[in-house]
Amino acid sequence: MKIIAALLLGVLFALGLGVSGMTRPEVVLGFLDFAGAWNPALMFVMCSAIPVFLIAWKLRPGPRPLLGGAWPDVVRHDIDRQVLLGSALFGIGWGLAGVCPGPAITILGRPTPGAAVFVACMLAGMFAYRLLDARRAMQDPA
Repeated sequence: MKIIAALLLGVLFALGLGVSGMTRPEVVLGFLDFAGAWNPALMFVMCSAIPVFLIAWKLRPGPRPLLGGAWPDVVRHDIDRQVLLGSALFGIGWGLAGVCPGPAITILGRPTPGAAVFVACMLAGMFAYRLLDARRAMQDPA
């Protein structure tokens, strides 16, 4: 059941990205181009998604998620070096490519060399992070 739900929700997410134009890097880059031909489409997508999330978060249906697991006990609010560095790397990559991880996987449905390179680099970065984080954890077990 979890796999079917994940597949259906993933397809729904991909359809939403496609309908909103967020799988087209030029739309995202147009939003980031304040001094040029600014395109507010991404702002409208965010302004419609955030209230939906907030309502769903506040109306959680019961003591645990419908498909298992647990709701987070504590929401972290601390800002440390890892958060700042990760945010900066994400923003730089997003600004250069006009794509973030969700749309990157979605655009593999209509593969282009640029999309394939981006996803390969994204996966390499995720693998490198895992290696570095495991190495750091071994050096600092606290």
